Amino acid sequence: MDGDVAAKSGKDQLFSVLIVTLAIGAVVGLLMLMFGYGSSLLSNPKDDSEDDEEDEKTKKDKNSKSKQNQVTKKQLKALAMKESKQQGNKKHNFDHPLLVTSLKEHSQNILNFDFSINGKYLASCSEDRTVRLWSIKDFKEKQHKTMRGNVEYDHATRVKFSPDCKAYIVSLANGNCIRVYKIGKKEDGSAGISPAVEFEKKTDNDIIGIGVGSGSHGNFIMSAYNNTTIHIWDTRGELLSTIDTHQMSHNHAAVSPCGRFVASCGFTPDVKIFEVVFDKSGGFKEVKRAMDLKGHKLAVATVSKDGTWKLWDTNVEFHNNQDPYLLFTGNHDYTMHSLIALSADAHAVAIASGISVSVYSIQSEAPEEKFNEVHAVTASALVISICLYSKLK
Repeated sequence: MDGDVAAKSGKDQLFSVLIVTLAIGAVVGLLMLMFGYGSSLLSNPKDDSEDDEEDEKTKKDKNSKSKQNQVTKKQLKALAMKESKQQGNKKHNFDHPLLVTSLKEHSQNILNFDFSINGKYLASCSEDRTVRLWSIKDFKEKQHKTMRGNVEYDHATRVKFSPDCKAYIVSLANGNCIRVYKIGKKEDGSAGISPAVEFEKKTDNDIIGIGVGSGSHGNFIMSAYNNTTIHIWDTRGELLSTIDTHQMSHNHAAVSPCGRFVASCGFTPDVKIFEVVFDKSGGFKEVKRAMDLKGHKLAVATVSKDGTWKLWDTNVEFHNNQDPYLLFTGNHDYTMHSLIALSADAHAVAIASGISVSVYSIQSEAPEEKFNEVHAVTASALVISICLYSKLK
């Protein structure tokens, strides 16, 4: 009995020790789990913070690389100007029996020019930030006198004389607005050019055409943009009217020689003409649709991509819904963006395509004269002068 009791007592003690050991182990394990979990809770915010910092750093690096890879509009223009200048600086010689002269005062590419309505002067604008005024009577001389007008902090993309030839307007490349310059005399009596007024910028779209309308009815300035917008201004820079031509995008816009109409063409097969109306006292009244010139098959740039050019009679009673008359349709070898100019008597048309120029008579479909490789780079402007046409005819 005593042995049995002793054995039972030993077993009970061993069982008690085992229970205590298991209990202590459980407590220690629980404490380890608690401390381990707690430490993980304490460490997670730090790890998350580090992950966030790494993510933010990665985003910044990506944004930085993206910004470095991005090319701004100004950088693109600067690159294009540089390439254009390099091409223009290549030696290029053009000779023809009808060539009167070559004007070479500009130091960079010439973007646009305009003859004065009195037939005495030519204004040219260039990427060299100048506008040059030339006397046509000096064209056959060896030396060409020129008056220089500086375009401060910008350069002119287009230039137009005022009807009285006492001022000219330009469109600015960077400012993307209109600036007016006066032609007058300095204090010492010599001729000079000075800025008169700069119009407010109304849109970020690039200007593709400017013009001046003047007459007994009133005076206005037109600016057209590469979207579907045309602005009509007074000569002081006040916006009179905004036209939406609904032509998707403009290729060209101009003011008629009579100073009454504004015409535009674009990515639609028609030319739209608007009348700028003034009252009897010369005050602005309205701009209204006058007529459409239809017939081209594709987008119109005065001369069309369908390989034709057209001449219209617009002297019609458009107020009574009379349509313009199509007088002549000619064919043209269209290879790229083309420019067209009409002589003052409407008997001849000149078309520039790339670096070559063709002259057509309205009585014959074949070109009367073709000037090949006139320039080293694509022609940017084309005009027929009243006086030069009569002399060369």
